[in-house]
Amino acid sequence: MANNSQITSVLRETRTFAPNPTFSRTAHVGSMDQYRRLWESAKDDLAGFWAEQAKDLAWFKTWHTTLEWKAPHAKWFEGGLINASYNCLDRHLIAGQNNKAALIWEGEPGDTRTLTYQMLHREVCKFANGLKRLGVAKGDTITIYMPLVPELVIAMLACARLGAVHSVIFGGFSPEAVADRNNDSKSRILITADGGWRRGKTVPLKANVDLAMEKSLTIEKVIVLRRTGQDIVMKPGRDLWWHDLTAGLGGDCPAEPLDSEHPLFILYTSGSTGKPKGIYHTTGGYLLGAQYTHKLVFDIKPDDVYWCTADAGWITGHTYLVYGPLANATTIVMYEGAPNHPSEDRFWEIIAKYGVTVFYTAPTAIRAFMKWGDQHPKRHDLSSLRLLGSVGEPINPEAWMWYHETIGGGRCPIVDTWWQTETGAIMIAPLPGAVTTKPGSATFPLPGIVIDIVDKDGKTVGTNEGGFLVVTKPWPSMLRTLYRDDERYQKTYWDQHPGIYFTADGARRDEDGYIWIMGRVDDVLNVSGHRLSTMEVESALVQHKAVAEVAVVGKPDDLKGEGISCFVTLKTGIEATDVLKAELRDFVVQVIGALARPDEIRFTESLPKTRSGKIMRRLLRDIASGHQITGDTSTLEDYSILANLRSDQE
Repeated sequence: MANNSQITSVLRETRTFAPNPTFSRTAHVGSMDQYRRLWESAKDDLAGFWAEQAKDLAWFKTWHTTLEWKAPHAKWFEGGLINASYNCLDRHLIAGQNNKAALIWEGEPGDTRTLTYQMLHREVCKFANGLKRLGVAKGDTITIYMPLVPELVIAMLACARLGAVHSVIFGGFSPEAVADRNNDSKSRILITADGGWRRGKTVPLKANVDLAMEKSLTIEKVIVLRRTGQDIVMKPGRDLWWHDLTAGLGGDCPAEPLDSEHPLFILYTSGSTGKPKGIYHTTGGYLLGAQYTHKLVFDIKPDDVYWCTADAGWITGHTYLVYGPLANATTIVMYEGAPNHPSEDRFWEIIAKYGVTVFYTAPTAIRAFMKWGDQHPKRHDLSSLRLLGSVGEPINPEAWMWYHETIGGGRCPIVDTWWQTETGAIMIAPLPGAVTTKPGSATFPLPGIVIDIVDKDGKTVGTNEGGFLVVTKPWPSMLRTLYRDDERYQKTYWDQHPGIYFTADGARRDEDGYIWIMGRVDDVLNVSGHRLSTMEVESALVQHKAVAEVAVVGKPDDLKGEGISCFVTLKTGIEATDVLKAELRDFVVQVIGALARPDEIRFTESLPKTRSGKIMRRLLRDIASGHQITGDTSTLEDYSILANLRSDQE
C-alpha cells in the first residue's frame, strides 16, 4: 500500500529527442555542460547570479542590496530605480531600433496593423499623457478590460510608465467579476472598448462595464476605445472616448523612475473559495524574470517573429506577450479572435502569413487542433517555425508528439514550460539548445531556480516517487503577497513548509533527474490507499485513437475511498457506445495497470474550461459526486456545458 504522504506515479515515457546540433551551435545555452555550470553557479551564489542577469536591464539607479529575504517576504534590487515601460520601449530607440516592428496585429475580421517600436513608443506616451490629464499619479490602480487589440498593450505600458498599477481583467469576464475586482483593487479608472470580436460576433464590453459600474465603488472615469462601432451608452461626466482623451497630446512622456519594489500590476486568479486572489507583482524583479526567461527558454534572436497566443488578461499574456518579448526588443504577433474562426486553420494561416518563428500555446489548444484534424495545418506552409512552446498545464505525451510532428515538422524543439501566475515567469523548462527532451516532461529548473519534490513532512522523495513540488529559494519574479490579504498569502503558499514555497502541484523526478509535473495536488485521487495523479490517467486515455480530450476526477467510493470518473470528448465522427466505454476502461488497464481502471466513463461534447483554456476539474468533481456547484465560477467560458453535464446526470 502506498504511503499517503506520496503520490503514486504510474506514467512512463521512454521516447527522447536530442537537440539539433545546428540549433545548438547558435543557442544562448548550447550544451548540457553549459547548462549545468550555469545552474550550479547560480545555486552557489543566488544573489550574485541574479545581480549579473539584472545588468541586461536599463536602470536609472543601481541597487545597493540585491536580495533581502525575510521569509516569506522578499525584496529584490533594493535602492534600484527602474521603469518597465522604458525597458520595453525607450532603450530600444536609443539602440537604433526605431523602425523595427514591435507589434504585428490581426483582428478577427481580418483587419491588420503593424506598430514599430517608435510608433508604439509614441502611442504609449500619448495615452500616458491622457492619463495624466485625468490626474493619474504613481500608485493609482487602473483597471483594463479590453479585447486583444494593440491599445491593451499601450494601456499597460502607459500605466507602467507613470507608476500606476494595472489590473487587467480578461474581456470575457462577467460584470460581477469586473465589479468584484474593481472593488478589491480600489481602482480609480477603467479602460475598455465598445466591444471586441469573438467567433464572428461582438462581445458587449461597454455594456458589461455599465453593469459593473453599478457595483464599482471607486471608479471615477471610464475610457472607451472605439473598436467594433456597435451602439453603446456613454454616461456624461464619467465616460470618455480614447481618441478624445488623447487628441492634441504630444508623443513624449518621460518614464517615471520607480523603486524596484514599486508595484507593477495586480492580477486576479480564481481561488477554490468564492473570493479571487489578487496576485501582487513588483517592477524590477518581475521584469527581470520576464526578460531573462523569455530570452533563454525561447532562445530569442533579433530576427524572430514570436507569437504567444495567450490573452493579456492572463499571466502568460503579461509575461510572454507583453513584458518579456518587448524587453528583448522582439517582434510580437497578436491575434484578437478565436482559433477556429472563420475556419479551423486560422492559426496556421497567421503563422504562414507573418513568418512566425516561435509559437507558444496551451495543451488545451493543441488537443483541439488534434480533434479538428491534420488537414488544417497541412494546408499551410509552416516552415518558418523553428521552436514550439507549451504552457498552462502538463502536456500529455501524445499531444506533445502531434505538436512535434504535425506542427513542427519533426524539426522544431518543444519547450514544455512549468510556472504559475504566482511565480511570474517560467521556472522549469528545457533550454532548447542544451536539453534532450522527453514528451510530457518539463525537464529541469532554469538556472537561478532551486526546486525540490517532497513528502508531507518536507523530506525529499526518491526517484520516480510522486510528491509535492516546492521552491526552496526566493527568485526575483515571485509574487510579493496577495493584495490586501497577506495572511492568506502566508497560509496558502508558506505554512506547509516554513520558508519554502508550496506550489500545490504534484511532481516526480525520474532516474535521469527529469521533472514530470503531475497536476494540482487537489487533482490527486486516493484509490485504495494509492494517491494517483489524474493527469496520468488522462494521458493514458488520450493515447486511444477515438479520444480527443479527457478530464479525470475522483468521486466518493465506500470501498476504495475514491473512484475514478472520466469525462471523455471523442474525435469527430466517433460514436459514443457502451462497447467503447468498456474498451476505454480496458485500455487504461493495459497502459497503466488495474489500479487505474476507471469506475465511470461519461462521454461529453465539451468540457468546462476557463477562458484561458484550463479544464475546471473542481466543477467536474462536484458533478461526479452529485453535489451542488460551489466556489468561484467567474472564469468559466461556457456555462451551458455545466447545464448539459448536469442534465445528462439526471
